[in-house]
Amino acid sequence: MMARFQPIRPMIWTNELDETIGFYVTVLGFTCEEYNTEWGWAALQKDKAEIMLAKPNEHTPFEKPMFTGSFYINVDDVDALWNILKDKCRICYEIGDFEWQMREFAVYDNNGYLLQFGQEISK
Repeated sequence: MMARFQPIRPMIWTNELDETIGFYVTVLGFTCEEYNTEWGWAALQKDKAEIMLAKPNEHTPFEKPMFTGSFYINVDDVDALWNILKDKCRICYEIGDFEWQMREFAVYDNNGYLLQFGQEISK
């Protein structure tokens, strides 16, 4: 029997741990559930979304924040979230309806990671 997968909890590497915690807590409304300064690690949560933050260690080659993709978060009121975030973040693309039946927008966090927020368009 194959193990059942649980929701993905990404680990974001950053040299600016305090600033990144601040962005996710202040701008996006996450709660910092755990913070260990000795490990350089934090766990954040908002509703069912969880993100871990970590300073890279000596075993991790790390020059700058980089991710060849985006973090896509489904939300239940994308327009309300857009109105809250549009003046607080660096915008990648503004809110709009897309042919794949999603209404979405994208912003960058303080490190430059791409965060997309979307809601399925009702038929």
